[in-house]
Amino acid sequence: MTAQTTLELPAPPRWYRWIVLVLISLAMFGNYYIYDAISPLADVLVTQLKFTDSDIGLLQGIYSVPNIFMVLIGGFIIDRLGTKKSTFIFAVLCLLGAVITVSSGTLFVMATGRLVFGLGAESLIVAVTTAIAKWFRGKELSFAFGINLTIARLGSFAALNSPSWASKYYDNWQTALMISVVFGVVCVAGAVIYWGLESKAEKKYQVGHAGPTDKVVFADILKFGTSYWYIVALCITFYSAIFPFQTFAVKFFIEAHGTSREMGGFLSSMLTLFAMVATPLFGLMVDKIGKRSLFMMIGSLLLVPVYLMMAYTHITLYIPMAMMGIAFSLIPGIMWPSVAYIVGESKLGTAYGLMTLIQNIGLAGFNFLIGWANDFSGASAANPGGYSLGMWFFSSLGFFGFVFAYLLRRSEMGPNAHGLETITTKG
Repeated sequence: MTAQTTLELPAPPRWYRWIVLVLISLAMFGNYYIYDAISPLADVLVTQLKFTDSDIGLLQGIYSVPNIFMVLIGGFIIDRLGTKKSTFIFAVLCLLGAVITVSSGTLFVMATGRLVFGLGAESLIVAVTTAIAKWFRGKELSFAFGINLTIARLGSFAALNSPSWASKYYDNWQTALMISVVFGVVCVAGAVIYWGLESKAEKKYQVGHAGPTDKVVFADILKFGTSYWYIVALCITFYSAIFPFQTFAVKFFIEAHGTSREMGGFLSSMLTLFAMVATPLFGLMVDKIGKRSLFMMIGSLLLVPVYLMMAYTHITLYIPMAMMGIAFSLIPGIMWPSVAYIVGESKLGTAYGLMTLIQNIGLAGFNFLIGWANDFSGASAANPGGYSLGMWFFSSLGFFGFVFAYLLRRSEMGPNAHGLETITTKG
């Protein structure tokens, strides 16, 4: 087939593109489910396998370790193999990681499984994002990304609430984790069907080219200004305060507040619920009124008291979790798009890749740290006060996030501003 013939092919029908989107999003659903499968099972792992909180922190934190390096090569793999093959390969790694994790109750084997899963999971997200960019353009692109993220977060919501809808499987850690293997199969199935749909479409339609992936070009790093580095610092503090907390949240709610596992899972999933509903609304809001740095300050400030409220009071847990949910909706929805205001388009891949790399260092480090802190303080149902040290760590991260957001606002109110505090005028 000649280049001229390819150019004369029609664009894929709209209905075909949306079917592709839904099916490739199934891979993301399975990915997100496997990631969050450990949290509602933490107390069972302690009881049945005699794991410590440090062990649980290792199982969750080791996921991020390979992604510190995969950011450097993941984009190259996707560019080299294409979205079809890379999506399939990374989905298979997710399934393989889930299978290894459930195959043995020894910490080494389970940690190896989580590492293999991490090797595929973040790269799968990049591959799916790249694939969506091939199929959607213009005004439909943001909406398509939103649909994809909503379906993916439904995976997290399903995992965190699995003690409710799959309660009969929680009598044993292995049967509970087998559910994640099932969703690993869903992940691979979504990738396989996507491969088939795109292969079929390439013969009949003109499918777009993938956009640039998040590759780090070290020569560009020195060219980034202070505003970029304030956002990176906010990124690492914010995510380190959210996801490592979720690692231990269900266990904390059960042991420190006496909730059921079902209620603990629902409380933790409130973050996902808020993000699914409120993130796009906050994005629309800042496009209308600007003041992005100010809103990131507000989101960071919300995190400072919530952990101490949960550690030292018996206030209804819905209040601090709602505050955290607002922050989880507000900051990411503003923070990631803000990088595009500060960094030139030709360097965005490097900027986002570096930001993701540093984010994963924080996620790994704080999962390990909080696990150690809980063990050091003897956190348990018999000693719920042992969770306080870890909660102070989380609260401190909220404070430092507020400081970095304040420094960002001060920088963006000066003569070298990039327009973060102004209203978006471009469509």
